[in-house]
Amino acid sequence: MTRWVFDGIGLPTGEQVHVEAGSGAAETLPGRFVLPGLVDSHCHLTVGVQERTPVPLDEAAARAMLDDLGQAGVRAVRDVGGDRSITLKLAANPEEGRPLVLAAGRFFAPEASYFNGIYEPVPAEHLVTAVEAELDAGATWIKLVADFPPVGPDGPIPGSPMTPNYEPDAVDQLIATAHARGARVAAHVQTGLVSELIRAGIDSVEHGEVVTAEDLQTLGARGGGWTPTLSAYGPPDPNATPQQAERRRLRTEHMTEMLPLARQYGVHVLTGSDMIGTVAGEVDQLVKHGLTVTQAIEAATTSAATFLGLTTTDDLVTYDVDPRDHPDILATPAAVVLRGHRIR
Repeated sequence: MTRWVFDGIGLPTGEQVHVEAGSGAAETLPGRFVLPGLVDSHCHLTVGVQERTPVPLDEAAARAMLDDLGQAGVRAVRDVGGDRSITLKLAANPEEGRPLVLAAGRFFAPEASYFNGIYEPVPAEHLVTAVEAELDAGATWIKLVADFPPVGPDGPIPGSPMTPNYEPDAVDQLIATAHARGARVAAHVQTGLVSELIRAGIDSVEHGEVVTAEDLQTLGARGGGWTPTLSAYGPPDPNATPQQAERRRLRTEHMTEMLPLARQYGVHVLTGSDMIGTVAGEVDQLVKHGLTVTQAIEAATTSAATFLGLTTTDDLVTYDVDPRDHPDILATPAAVVLRGHRIR
């Protein structure tokens, strides 16, 4: 074993620090700046994207994704939906040199209410039984797909509005069942349904592009989280219609107003790669949508660790350049130590 030693600037606070990880003979890590490791709070290890369509990934691909995340300085991921036979196994068996996995297991959505091929539908009458089975298998989170447009054989039906996937009583039962077992609920929600879900007691909002100030005040009062997944929207489409471009502009404007409020009200703003982004890219997007660089880095590190209950102290990620000046440098650390083992 090696004891990894670093002297330099500790982030996100910016003070001079001396930190160590591991045990044994001391060896100095390269770099001038250090973080306690990044957190990907909205990840899908068993879902890839081909031709803009989500597709299932096997265990080898999931492990390869974990390796890539580790090389990018990610210490832990919260997998919020996928192949439960893979994600729950990865969560139960942490591996040396790979990020920790916190897993929700399956997606909870009824028939024809989410992307084809990547989930097993759960009818409302089976929700409680299915949640209990997921928790028995080791899930610590439950992923509710709360709204989605109708889905046909070729995927979401173009032009169809988002609709709730379950009635309020069924959602209340899902939340109560999870909470009774000490688990928490993350809800995919992209409509005004977010207000009802927050009042019902969900623990984290995923996406939530129409969340209101009142919603954030309620969520923050109980220490809830919000993963806006800004990178998931991708770059502006040069072929977008005027209506699509206007919707994007309004969404950006709203998010830029809401994200600083979320911080003000005590919401844990989180970074998530979803299916196409990166933690570094999400930090950059948070800055472009109203957070300071320090606040955005906190969303990827200390705020996420507090919200998710990550307590290990043997994770160090160092950088040659200050990420506060160049957030993109987060993707290419000088050194990565996970749970005392240097992997980069």
